[in-house]
Amino acid sequence: MELERTFDNLSEILQDLSFGSVRRWKEEHPGSKAVAFFPVYAPVEIIHAAGMLPVGLAGAGDKLDIQHADSRFGSFICSIVKTTMEMGMTNHLDAFDGFLFSSICDSARNLCFVFKRNFPQMYVDFLHLPHNSASPASVDFLDAEYRRIIGELERLGGKRINDAALRNSIDLYNLQRKLVRRLYQFRADSPHLLRAWESYLLTRAGNFLPVEEHIATLEGVLSLLKDRPGKRRDSIRVVVEGSFCEQPPLDVIRMLEAAGCDIVEDDFALAQRWFHGDVPSTGDPVRALAESYVRDAVYSSVRHDFAHPRWEGLADKIRNTHAEAVIMLIAKFCEPAYFDYVLFKKKIEEMGLPHLLLEFEEKLFTFDRLRTEVETFVESLVFD
Repeated sequence: MELERTFDNLSEILQDLSFGSVRRWKEEHPGSKAVAFFPVYAPVEIIHAAGMLPVGLAGAGDKLDIQHADSRFGSFICSIVKTTMEMGMTNHLDAFDGFLFSSICDSARNLCFVFKRNFPQMYVDFLHLPHNSASPASVDFLDAEYRRIIGELERLGGKRINDAALRNSIDLYNLQRKLVRRLYQFRADSPHLLRAWESYLLTRAGNFLPVEEHIATLEGVLSLLKDRPGKRRDSIRVVVEGSFCEQPPLDVIRMLEAAGCDIVEDDFALAQRWFHGDVPSTGDPVRALAESYVRDAVYSSVRHDFAHPRWEGLADKIRNTHAEAVIMLIAKFCEPAYFDYVLFKKKIEEMGLPHLLLEFEEKLFTFDRLRTEVETFVESLVFD
């Protein structure tokens, strides 16, 4: 019962377009700022060290009708860009004092500068991330960019970001990521005791809750899971890939599981899983963050690491979780995901695994077609 209450509470937080949890935090911390960031990544440690609340946004889902954003963007743009713009134009983002964007795609880049024009009262910035991890200059470039962002946040919050505060923030987020890794490992080992939609809520809650509160939530859930009753199902072990930015509706994840899939790995809520290991909290903390981004970040369609290709990262996921199939779950109009699909498909076929390509958008009101496709796919594997 305690676990169910936790999942219900987290679901409410994620679907609350008024950002009540953010407003409450600001009331409890008078004068403090909240800075939102657009997926997929932001240096949350720096925002936290500034005494601010970092909040990861992923659009409005199906909770908001598009009435104004279409006047700012064309038709063939992903839902997350339009609903984020709609939230801004309908005062849903008033709880925030700043917004960070980064190099995801052309649409996200354009959204940053449309925000700048439409919301001049808000601090809006574009975080330039290195594209060539193999270049010796990448760490220096990102180190300088982080220091520029630090200067901007110091002006916004009126508080110096010192090394001690930044090291403390790095330690906290290291612990958060370690707990999320434990959560994913538990799910891969025992998908009958922790469903993917449940771990999705737990992980994505880290985009909204203060890191200290998220850590406490994860620790509490992990302590309860080992004693949770459950019976293994006749399901296929599946890796879900392609939802690194726009997040699928929760009901789609539930549908996949109800159709006979044990989702043992995914690329949902990547911000809480961004590094393979801990960011060093000794020495120069800004340099440590830059080096970890360049040399120890997980693979993603928005990050290019020629030494460790993305398709090999997917192959590692498949091997480590003993997956039997892959579902490519891609947001409509997501160019990076569709470009990478060609590369992922080739690798999946080389490994001899079946795969299914599905397309979703935030405003999915019926899942009948998707459900039929998944059920047919699962049946073809189970009864092969």
